[in-house]
Amino acid sequence: MISFNRIKAMTKKEIHHITRDPFTLIMALIIPMVLVIIFGFAIDFYVKNIKMQIIDRDNSPTSRKMITTIKNSNHFLVNVSKSIGDPESLLKSESKKAVMIIEKDLHSQLIMNHSTNVQILIDGADNSAAGSMLSYFNGILSSLNKNSGSNINIIPKFLFNPELRSIDFTLPGLIVVVVAIISILLTSLTIAREWENGSMELLLSTPVKPIEIILGKIIPYLFIGLTSVALIFISSQLIFKVPFRGNILLFLCGCLLFISAYLAQGVLISVTTKKQQLSMQFAIISGLLPSLLLSGFIFPIENMPKFFQYFTAILPARWFMEISRNIFLKGAGILEMKTAFAALLILNFILILAATKKFKRSLE
Repeated sequence: MISFNRIKAMTKKEIHHITRDPFTLIMALIIPMVLVIIFGFAIDFYVKNIKMQIIDRDNSPTSRKMITTIKNSNHFLVNVSKSIGDPESLLKSESKKAVMIIEKDLHSQLIMNHSTNVQILIDGADNSAAGSMLSYFNGILSSLNKNSGSNINIIPKFLFNPELRSIDFTLPGLIVVVVAIISILLTSLTIAREWENGSMELLLSTPVKPIEIILGKIIPYLFIGLTSVALIFISSQLIFKVPFRGNILLFLCGCLLFISAYLAQGVLISVTTKKQQLSMQFAIISGLLPSLLLSGFIFPIENMPKFFQYFTAILPARWFMEISRNIFLKGAGILEMKTAFAALLILNFILILAATKKFKRSLE
């Protein structure tokens, strides 16, 4: 028969255990609140702040009215010029998401034929954002035509993903998320297991230096991570037919930097917690959720508030997401992605240095 007194006694015991373990309270109460606040502000399905270049070769009252209408729509961050070298290079470098080209005979064509066309180049790598942009343009020109009695038609051209296939945009991002999870869990759990089993103390009694232990732990899992990337890459080509337009060696360099960063983060977590359960929890909070929700995989970073746009700079997944998608779909080179590669190098240095210093302190 169930004894409520025994249940009461066990409940009191567990309450005392929880109060003696502040980390449990933090995990149960504070972290969920922090995650809700972060992701509540950062996640936004509404596509906005679209960087757009308008090349106005006509410079007529009609073209100026069109530009003003686009600016007033509050969807776009517009930059206007009379000419530019290669419009596609702006999209390839991601400095702009759309380029509108207004030819010099726009106004005269409207007077003569009451109809004219305007070409818009749209970055089609992100198919959902590209669809939203086209919808915005159609709405803006429809309103302009209605108010001015003109008939301006847009001719859209989607670059890098002409068919707007979802898998072409999703799969290069999935590589980032999957590899991030594998990498951070591999090192955080395996090293934490050694702490729990006591084998780490035996290893620390040898003449091996902390940095040598950390690098020795990372290197084998680096090859495992690269193998995972290779399998996903082969699947993307043979099964899903996702185009790969870039340099495979450059992509491999990006993979090495990205995987080593998350492996180092896993080591730092395991050295800090020394317990598998805590390591897994920290790995999920600092690895899985940010790489899934704050890396640009689902929600464009430019749609987030400024604080979170800067916050994502400390996430390796944010930078490798840029590298992976740009190499896959745009064939981008090192010059277009120098910032992303530099950020991964810096993050590697910081994480390995932090793990090494924490390791040294754990020996004292």
